[in-house]
Amino acid sequence: MGIFLTASGNDSAERSCILLFAKALAKASAMGGLMVVLGCQAQPQVFRDTRVLMGTYVEVVSDNRDAARIVFDEIKRVEGLLSKYDPQSEVSQFNEFGRLSAGPDLYHLLTKAKEYWFATDGAFDITVGPAMDLWGFTTKDFRRPSDAEIADVLKLIGTNKIIFHPSNNVVEFNVPGMEIDLGSIGKGYAVDCAVKALRRAGISNCLINAGGQVYGLGTKAGKPWRVAIKDPRGGEVKNSFDISDQSAATSGDYEQYFVEGDKRFSHIIDPRTGSPADSGVISATVIAADGLTADFLATSLVVLGKRKGMELLKRFPDSRAQFIEQ
Repeated sequence: MGIFLTASGNDSAERSCILLFAKALAKASAMGGLMVVLGCQAQPQVFRDTRVLMGTYVEVVSDNRDAARIVFDEIKRVEGLLSKYDPQSEVSQFNEFGRLSAGPDLYHLLTKAKEYWFATDGAFDITVGPAMDLWGFTTKDFRRPSDAEIADVLKLIGTNKIIFHPSNNVVEFNVPGMEIDLGSIGKGYAVDCAVKALRRAGISNCLINAGGQVYGLGTKAGKPWRVAIKDPRGGEVKNSFDISDQSAATSGDYEQYFVEGDKRFSHIIDPRTGSPADSGVISATVIAADGLTADFLATSLVVLGKRKGMELLKRFPDSRAQFIEQ
């Protein structure tokens, strides 16, 4: 996903806009399927900064110079709780010991994940990590496992196998060897936390672009933020839409994958089969009121496919989606 900013008024500026648009498409190819189009008309002064957080580029655009610092600090805080690569994070501690007295952020996310598991009949599942490991997506040592290996790993998958103790926020696995991976909703939640921090600071206009996860707070010079969807199999823009105080997330088989023979195997695992999703949907973009919902739905729609995905969307009336099929 890429963001670009220009100011026009002459031929030179228009040529710069075309060049920046091409660069944004290239960046979108590397980072995801969404771009935020800031336009080529004259713009008020904006401040823009980029950091690498949660394994991706996080870019912030605002007319308030303090916005980027607030966003980066909050996303870094959430990353410290949710990263499975940080041995001191709550997620790593839970995965290692199988039982944890969770802080409010993690406990909230786990309860939402359980709701999402039920809403999708198991098509969304944060315990799918062992299958990710089995297929090599964690280490990038890709391989196609045997049916027997997949059958074994399925025994470790199921958010319904997490036991919740709401009296003291303790969570535990009821099957040894389970693990959680919040990559499918972590960025959405982190962006939501950043938006809340911005609002507490009195900042009303800001664009957060976190590698496939976008939130448009307020407006851009009085107009909604415009988001473009890139074709996952090419470089052109497929569609665009406006957001204001909304989030957009995209998920698809182009983010991480390997090819064996003539078949593409994506990192988006169907938890019900233990294998990469094969629903016919290669990309789903969701617009929702918050990042957590958009993030969860984007992943789920790729797993479920368009027909079942449309049924799921009826349960989230403030959300809408755009599908790209094979």
